[in-house]
Parts: sequence; C-alpha cells; structure tokens
Amino acid sequence: MISADDVVSLTDGLDAAGIDYWIGGGWGIDALLGTQTRDHNDLDISVPADQEGLVLTTLEALGFTVSNDRRPVRVALRDAAEREVDVHPIRFRPDGSAWLPSIDGGRFEYRADCFTTGVISGRDVPCLSASQQVAFHRGYALQDKDRADLQALASAGLVETSEAEA
Repeated sequence: MISADDVVSLTDGLDAAGIDYWIGGGWGIDALLGTQTRDHNDLDISVPADQEGLVLTTLEALGFTVSNDRRPVRVALRDAAEREVDVHPIRFRPDGSAWLPSIDGGRFEYRADCFTTGVISGRDVPCLSASQQVAFHRGYALQDKDRADLQALASAGLVETSEAEA
C-alpha cells in the first residue's frame, strides 16, 4: 500500500530532483477530490519521456528497484516495503498535448489542458484532470474500485454522471 504520507515523501523527492510529473490513477482522483477515498496499491505518475532516466535514478535513490518493465508504456518500481510506483513516460507535442504508447500499438492521448493541480494531505500536487481520468477508464472492464472512483468524481461535480458511467 501507498499512504498519503508516502505520496508526499515521494513527490518531495521528485520535486527536489527537478522532475515534472502528474499523479494519475487512484491517487490522482483522490488529489482532485482533496481527500483520500480508499487504500491504494500504487502511485501512478506520468512524466516527460526525456526525464525518464532521472525519474528512475531518483526513485532508485529512494530505495525502489524496477519490478516490471513494460517500456515504452510503463515501468513499475517497488521498494522493500512493497510500495509500488508506476511510471508512464509521455511524449509532449509543441501544443502542450502529449501521448503515451499503449501495449496494443495504439496511443493514450493527453490533452494540453489535462495537466492540473490537486491536493494530497493538504499539499498541492500536480495531477491529471478529471476528464483525463475518465478517458483512461474507457476501453476495459472496470473493477469495483474504478467504478467507485468515477462515481466519486461525478458526486463531487468534477464530471457529468454520464461520463462516470464509462
């Protein structure tokens, strides 16, 4: 599990290294809501592809080692406490939008306006927008936690209820 304190500690390390990142997944949704709604198995971060090496070096210095290498889509790192960070290296376009390759040869698109700020443990953190979170929940069978995350965004008025029924 990754606690809110773990997220703050990890983002402190990323900030100190001068890394650009945006929190996604469950913690990204909780950042948008400004409160932790459930336990999280990992921390998902999107980072500029040209900073991937620095990200990995920084996380390794914090005690993480690569546990699942699915590059160029993602690389997961885990520490001795079984905390996991999933790194998604995105490629930016001149207009501020970005993309991430998918395992099936397609692409996950990031609109230029999807990079925003949320709050974890009272601290502002960079995260992905509610609409981006909804987009990432399309095209696969949702788990109960995914449906709950989307419903929480809708209940907070961050997305339309119809969008949350991805």
